[in-house]
Amino acid sequence: MIERALLSVLKGRLFGQKAIVIMGARQTGKTTLIKQLTGEQKDVLWLNADSAIVRQQLENLSVAKWASIIGKSKIVVIDEAQRIEDIGLKAKLFVDNFSDIQLILTGSSSFELSNKINEPLTGRKWEYQLFPLSFGELRDNNGLIAELENLPVRMVYGSYPDVVNNKADAKEILTLITDSYLYKDVLEWERIKKPDKLVKLLQALAYQVGNLVTFSEIGQLVGLDNETVERYIVLLEQARVVFRLGSYSRNLRNELKFSRKIYFFDNGVRNALINNFTDIDMRSDNGALWENWIVSEFRKKNCYAGNYVSSYFWRTTDKKEIDYLEESNGVLKAYEFKWNPKKKSRQPSSFKDAYPDTEIITINPTNFYEYL
Repeated sequence: MIERALLSVLKGRLFGQKAIVIMGARQTGKTTLIKQLTGEQKDVLWLNADSAIVRQQLENLSVAKWASIIGKSKIVVIDEAQRIEDIGLKAKLFVDNFSDIQLILTGSSSFELSNKINEPLTGRKWEYQLFPLSFGELRDNNGLIAELENLPVRMVYGSYPDVVNNKADAKEILTLITDSYLYKDVLEWERIKKPDKLVKLLQALAYQVGNLVTFSEIGQLVGLDNETVERYIVLLEQARVVFRLGSYSRNLRNELKFSRKIYFFDNGVRNALINNFTDIDMRSDNGALWENWIVSEFRKKNCYAGNYVSSYFWRTTDKKEIDYLEESNGVLKAYEFKWNPKKKSRQPSSFKDAYPDTEIITINPTNFYEYL
């Protein structure tokens, strides 16, 4: 059992008179995390909202009906809570009237759940994101040397918990995730009429990892207009399938100001979408996979640590580029990513001149763990 980074944080939030909300893509381990959290607790009531009976019982809730459902329970867990109609209002009723009982909500459709809970539960919740296993979590569980040895595998198969724990079945598990779970919520909640277009969009994004993405170009590839492409990408971001980086621009006229790159939260999902599980050292896209993995790991690390940072890439019209920037409290950090440690990083003089106080750090497989 791999201990998640959020576990100690969540333990400190128990019985704090607020709901605990855990959101993330399907199969990232939300249910397992809650079982770890509540394992030593007695009188835990589990309500799985995938069950029609549970959804029926949570209709037309009143304080008295909540009390009858809760019984003697000290913790109430609603799994897949986004499937409960008006879950935010029902959770508010719970928190306001049963402050000595801990309410925990999990949801895979983060966009649907967050839209329903933000206003009703303002000031009444602690909200957290759960991702596929991070390098830090795996290192703490397996040890640094073991994870350094596993790095080529992580580049190709990613780090969904089921994949990590069942290496022999990794391809089949990833295929199942991408076919059955990955965008199920997007299709269900948005009633998308052309799911094949969504799959083609994801495949197009997979091939564009590390490159600038324009909605018009993607739209032409998959047969969608610009507005639909943007809407689908926003939904995929909210479902924690992909995320975007914007371009950093402060000083130079020729800096790109409105460009974007799009990354996947998990390398294995990216590779499953294009059905390519070739070993990392035999691939032509190993640089893109390395960049995707590192950027996603920075995202996980910052989220779990509660670091409030803004993330960007930097590029000029004459194609001078820095892979990744982080800005926090007025301090700018710059990183270049190289899969081949022997390959020298070309650091643009124009960036150094414009941002002389910013060091450019090159991250490769020999030193990455110092930054994660």
